[in-house]
Amino acid sequence: MALIVQKYGGTSVGDIDRIKNVARRCIAAQAAGNDVVVVVSAMSGETNRLLKLVSQITDRPSEREQDVVVATGEQVSIGLVAMAIQSQGGQATSFMGHQVQIVTDSTFSKARIKRIDAEKIVEALKQKHIVVVAGFQGQDEQGNVTTLGRGGSDTTAVALAAALKADACEIYTDVDGVYTTDPNVCPAARKLDRISYEEMLDLASLGAKVLQIRSVEFAMKYKVPLWVKSSFTDDPGTLVCEEDKSMENVVVSGIAYDKNEAKLAINGVPDTPGVAAKIFGALDSQNIVVDLIVQTASREGRTDLSFTVGKTDLPKARETVERVAKEIHAGGVETDGEVAKVSIVGVGMRNHSGVAAKMFQVLASEGINIQLISTSEIKVTCLIHSKYTELAVRALHTAFGLDKAPAAS
Repeated sequence: MALIVQKYGGTSVGDIDRIKNVARRCIAAQAAGNDVVVVVSAMSGETNRLLKLVSQITDRPSEREQDVVVATGEQVSIGLVAMAIQSQGGQATSFMGHQVQIVTDSTFSKARIKRIDAEKIVEALKQKHIVVVAGFQGQDEQGNVTTLGRGGSDTTAVALAAALKADACEIYTDVDGVYTTDPNVCPAARKLDRISYEEMLDLASLGAKVLQIRSVEFAMKYKVPLWVKSSFTDDPGTLVCEEDKSMENVVVSGIAYDKNEAKLAINGVPDTPGVAAKIFGALDSQNIVVDLIVQTASREGRTDLSFTVGKTDLPKARETVERVAKEIHAGGVETDGEVAKVSIVGVGMRNHSGVAAKMFQVLASEGINIQLISTSEIKVTCLIHSKYTELAVRALHTAFGLDKAPAAS
């Protein structure tokens, strides 16, 4: 008998018919001889509705109290799913995060899981119940309700799979797997049969919305076999797993993009020790995450420093950087909110030369100027003007042989 953790997102439980469909799937998985733990999100749109209520009370809510409000969405879902399973002849028990002791730190609205006490789940499974657990939520050491941030139900599912030593974790969503790129941008995108943890981690961090990045980190750390499947079809989906030799034969596995980027450039920065620490320390104190960073060669004791932040952080970042620039006697600060990251990802890059050069040539042939470049062992990222994003994705997808094979005549 295998133990399977299934996770269903908001669209999968978006209405009563879909909740009944989830119940059927859970019962079928159990009937196939498996122990089943199912993690569910709030119904589609519910979290946004709750956040809107919060915003109507105050512009600056207590994050603790906001978590109390938004965590209720999952409570509704688990109760409905458990009842749907029961109404179809199955046995089910629902649990909220605090009931199964999903203990987190105290960073409200984006808490991190510290440990899980799975005893109640194990006992319910012994009684042949399907266990329905609220995703996205937990409690801190003081007993406060916490939430894990957007997409946090993915993390709940993988963390439970790790704690229970599950045979597999299946993430059910409204897409039938992981694609070589966004099919909405590139119709030639292909569904992948499998992808390595490292590649999925990079794709998630670079803008792919299929899996929440922390869920992939958990899966990689604890070696949880992770499936991405559609809750509306019986397609086998995509397996996210450990890398093997055959994966290295594919140079590029996927193309990611992210338009939620903004660029800042500080001109005439004094090229002296501690200056960069002062700039980025000030941004860190404002909880602003910095991504790409490029510094030019020093000339006459001065250098130019460019970097990117999330687009929503641009106003706060500009204010912070302008203040620090005055303190360090730098030149002007320039900003650009019309930029995007385009990235190629593949474990095969480790063993193939010329991959970055090919990417640059493809972009050049399309007349796309590269503003910043970042590389790692398995990815190359270029910052470009946002209006060229779709063109760049399609051109790179074709150039690296990711388009669908032509149909047989």
